Amino acid sequence: MKKSFYLFLIILFVSSEAIFSQKTAFRIADLYKIHYVGAPVISPDGKHLAFTVTNDDMPKGKSTTEIYVMDANGNNMKQITNGEKSIFDPHWTNDNRGLYYVSIVSGTSQVFHYIFDKGQSIQVTNFSMGVSDPVVSPDNKLIAFTSEVYPECGADSKSNALTDSLANNGPVQAYVADHLLFRHWTEYAAGKFSHIIIYNIEKKSYTDVTPGEFVSPTFMLGGGIGYNFSPDSKELCYVSNHTVHPEATTNSDLFLVPVTGGKSVNITKDNEAWDGSPIYSPDGKYIAYRKQVIPGYESDLFRIALYDRQTSESKIITESFNNWIDDFKWNADSKSIYFEAEVTGNQPVYQIDIASKKITAVTGEKTIYGFDTDNQGHLYYAANSVEKPTELYRMKLSNGKVSELTDLNRELENTVDIRPVDTVWVNGADNIKEEVFIVKPHNFDPTKKYPLVLNVHGGPQSQWMNSFRGDWQVYPGAGYVVAYANPHGSTGYGQDYTREISGDWGGKPFFDLMKVTDALANLSYIDSTRMGAMGWSYGGYMMNWFQANTKRFKCLASMMGLYDLRSMWGSTEEIWFPNFDLKGQPWNSDLYKKFSPSEYVKNFATPTLIITGQLDFRVPYTQSIQYFTTLQTLGIPSRLIILKNDGHWPNTVKSMPLYYDAHLDWFHKYLGGDPAPYDVNKMVKNEAY
Repeated sequence: MKKSFYLFLIILFVSSEAIFSQKTAFRIADLYKIHYVGAPVISPDGKHLAFTVTNDDMPKGKSTTEIYVMDANGNNMKQITNGEKSIFDPHWTNDNRGLYYVSIVSGTSQVFHYIFDKGQSIQVTNFSMGVSDPVVSPDNKLIAFTSEVYPECGADSKSNALTDSLANNGPVQAYVADHLLFRHWTEYAAGKFSHIIIYNIEKKSYTDVTPGEFVSPTFMLGGGIGYNFSPDSKELCYVSNHTVHPEATTNSDLFLVPVTGGKSVNITKDNEAWDGSPIYSPDGKYIAYRKQVIPGYESDLFRIALYDRQTSESKIITESFNNWIDDFKWNADSKSIYFEAEVTGNQPVYQIDIASKKITAVTGEKTIYGFDTDNQGHLYYAANSVEKPTELYRMKLSNGKVSELTDLNRELENTVDIRPVDTVWVNGADNIKEEVFIVKPHNFDPTKKYPLVLNVHGGPQSQWMNSFRGDWQVYPGAGYVVAYANPHGSTGYGQDYTREISGDWGGKPFFDLMKVTDALANLSYIDSTRMGAMGWSYGGYMMNWFQANTKRFKCLASMMGLYDLRSMWGSTEEIWFPNFDLKGQPWNSDLYKKFSPSEYVKNFATPTLIITGQLDFRVPYTQSIQYFTTLQTLGIPSRLIILKNDGHWPNTVKSMPLYYDAHLDWFHKYLGGDPAPYDVNKMVKNEAY
């Protein structure tokens, strides 16, 4: 019986690989054939869904996003927009007869209204500074949006010809700053601040409800809700940081302001840590929001708290939940809240009962990117996995039955080998098990040995998930085993595990990753003499730390990585991050020296590819230049690629093809594998890149 069982497994394995071998290997171009499906938005009557679909054109270096609608059961899908410019942020009108959305006109983004009966769109706003992140009031009479304005002008701001000339095309190019946070991510403030503007649809008037030299709402990495209307459409709750040094503190608060403008009231001033993502309960009794409790710590646990509008008291309701909470929505009865959370390599949906605080898993182990609910007991969500691009799904909450509503990538899935994932657990620091994902190459043969690429995530407080990602397919398609782990510092494994990387960048996480490398090297199908590693942001830092502390990798690839921690502190913009994670400033914390790769130059020996963005203000590109200069001076093979028009993340369509191909070219040179299908130097000269 035992022999028969093993024979069955062998037959099953051979059969499954035979199916995969009938498909073509995944190449860079295949990544740009995928239809990227956005989160679903249910109509007020629960009968229809709206969602976006993004398509890329790699040769032209552009992408377009359109809006689709369909019945709630997945029937009668129809594309309702068809423009050369991308369409974003669909919002249903409360009569179910139309949608508001954002599109580009005359160089600025504006709100449009699509009317189903007429089958056409009309432009709603005409705000000179452009419109972002619109939120429609419950009575459909107001639209709140953000725009970068000149504080002294507010809602009357117009593009400043003199400032624009000086900043871009004039004879003198200069920025003047009298305070920090004068630049952020990829842009200089140039005297402008993001404000919340409320547009009255009937009166066609604009009101700046967040005047002054404050950014409102506070920037939130990954997006998220920064403001919301009360159910009676009379009040707005928004997020802003009104401290003297917003570059050095995470202390964003919730403010209330009448929709007609006036004095804002801070309702979370007692908490000196971050408060954000406000959503009113449908019955108007509460404002639910996400809350942190440790000042200055941007990676503190994200909890859900309730603000009682009658008593003005706040309380945390998710004390028993020890992982980050992301997006959330109220149930229509105001008695419970649905939320997404980062848990062991997944991002499932949970439900919490307000009265009992009981938390129930709703979707199980899934990676979900946006969801909505109706009043008929259904959950709608967008989800993907390593082997399946994003599609939309509908779950019956009473029995957990799931149906797939879209199947836009079927043709690609049927013809291209999109590789599945295996999961293993490895004992790391403190004998704590860490999760490791492994994707095997196209036409995998367990009797052969393959080169390995270990990919380290950034953040550093984040997690690799069982989700679709180009890295997990492009490199296996070229003959490499790709592995990615969640060492100390990762989210999804309890907040203690996440917190332990702070003050220990090169300690436990490095030990964890070496243990992972040991385990991978011992796998029968891994060629331990051909192992490479890559990483982005903190992952790039870890590549530089590998350079300083190990010689077991034949090559490294460091993207947007930190090299010299002391000079990084003075050139990054959100300095609360190094202040907390490195326990102070360079003159009062020895961690800047202890964990800086630049302090261990005598150990450098490994060939390294370095990629950076010239507009990266988070990890300034000079970090990569310092590193490259050092390697070149030491005679260590190295290549530097500076993406002229990119910041901390390369442009998806214009720059990422070069990113992938540069990695394949480097890995093939030092690890073997399929030759890169393009020439890197030619790609750099191509205008699209």
